[in-house]
Amino acid sequence: MLRALLFLALLPAAAAWAAEEPAVAAVGAASGGSLIGQLLQLGLGLAVVVGLIFGLGYLMRRVGPLAPQGGQHIKLVSSLPLGPRDRLLLVDVGGTQMLLGTSPGRINTLHVFDQPVADLAAAAASNNDFARKLQAMLKRGADS
Repeated sequence: MLRALLFLALLPAAAAWAAEEPAVAAVGAASGGSLIGQLLQLGLGLAVVVGLIFGLGYLMRRVGPLAPQGGQHIKLVSSLPLGPRDRLLLVDVGGTQMLLGTSPGRINTLHVFDQPVADLAAAAASNNDFARKLQAMLKRGADS
């Protein structure tokens, strides 16, 4: 398919080059190469760059995020927006859950809970469930 798109993109340029007068073609050849050669070089360079982008995207999906996730002791359990820039955050730090109020340039501790109010395992399971549903939807969209 990529070859067909490249062919269709270069077809008008090839037709224009073939219709050129010989004197104009001689000037083009003397100034550093033919138009077709330059367009092919440009197309090949573009194909290499696009191929690298897709290849790196595939590699990142296979490898996953580069930051280690296992050693984190601070986890965001829940977030509730209160306005366009203010929000409430329920954060778990080493097993202790805290309710934080955030606004631009400021974070306030509103309450530190003695007992956890939200189950981290259930939150992780719901996030995993969302990821599975999203993958299923993406696969279904790609198959159509």
